[in-house]
Amino acid sequence: MADRTRIGVIGCGLIAQVMHLPYLAELSDRYEISAMCDLSPEVVNACGERYRVSSRYVDWREMLGQPLDAVLIATSGDHAPIAISAAEAGLHVLVEKPMALSAADAELMVQAADETGVTLMVGTMKRYDPAYERLGELLDGGDDLHLVRVTTLESPWRPYVAHYPLVTGAVDPAVLAELQATEEQTVIAALPEADDETRECYRWILLDNLTHELNALRGVLGDPTEIVFASLSARCVAVNLRFGELDCHLSWVDLPGIARYRQEFAFYAPGRRLTLELPSPFLRSAPSRLITEGGEAGTADGWQRDEVVAYDEAFRRELVEFSECLRTGRPARTAGSDAVQDMRLCEQIARTHAERVAPALAGGNGAHSVAGQGLA
Repeated sequence: MADRTRIGVIGCGLIAQVMHLPYLAELSDRYEISAMCDLSPEVVNACGERYRVSSRYVDWREMLGQPLDAVLIATSGDHAPIAISAAEAGLHVLVEKPMALSAADAELMVQAADETGVTLMVGTMKRYDPAYERLGELLDGGDDLHLVRVTTLESPWRPYVAHYPLVTGAVDPAVLAELQATEEQTVIAALPEADDETRECYRWILLDNLTHELNALRGVLGDPTEIVFASLSARCVAVNLRFGELDCHLSWVDLPGIARYRQEFAFYAPGRRLTLELPSPFLRSAPSRLITEGGEAGTADGWQRDEVVAYDEAFRRELVEFSECLRTGRPARTAGSDAVQDMRLCEQIARTHAERVAPALAGGNGAHSVAGQGLA
């Protein structure tokens, strides 16, 4: 491979315009943006003009025949068909989360990459956040963790991107309808026993949002051993996991009123507390905060350290990681084989919710009771 990776970008929408394209251009010593593809002719032409890319396509199949080394898949829909075809064409693949819409399709993606010897990396960028990496170092200290708590307060994203020069455009309604129908069937096949509301939560909350949280947890704790409880709705999601003897409470809530996105990963041990606070993922170079609390046992003495580790952007560091994997041949931290576990976990959480039992409680409004589902 040449010193610079010839990369084609498939999907020039929101996250590509806000993060991927600016950082690919900034990392010009590593990447050459050689081609672009988007379903909207207006979008791909505007982005092509902005980044001086002349090879532009509205059909990704045509783009895969061009002289490329790799593709970045940032479409809003199902990534599996594109990723599998790209791997079969001998191209390395960096694919945005979720890597697919079903664990079965994710496994086919990994199989295609393995058979052709290309790199398949998934864009769960929080794993490359400097503060997250620092958190991992601190957790290696062997604390006797009693509880992990993850809280995500979802909020409107438009205010966070209003200052970027974004371009939008129309897409052929017939093409869009065909893609949506195919994706709906893929989700049904993944969860045939679930109702429509559960599938909707699986698709748009678990896969589109909480796959980040689940991947980040797995990055520092390993794979969970049990799903103790799961409740899914469009307004709020609550999941209780167990990592061996360690309990983890995960909450996601949609708060559409004001732009106040907030995400916390909190780790509680008797002698120390660690909290990672992450900003909106749409803000370039907004630093995450790592808060460490401690004190003198048996006394009122306590202290707190509020640390900004770095201002380097996680999306940019993710692209550097992909480049280094291509140069050295080493596997990525967020390899496709690892991300398959996120897909399986999302499906199992949805099934746990769908199979729950809801007995009435005397004097109350009822509560959900779920038998634990093992993951080992």
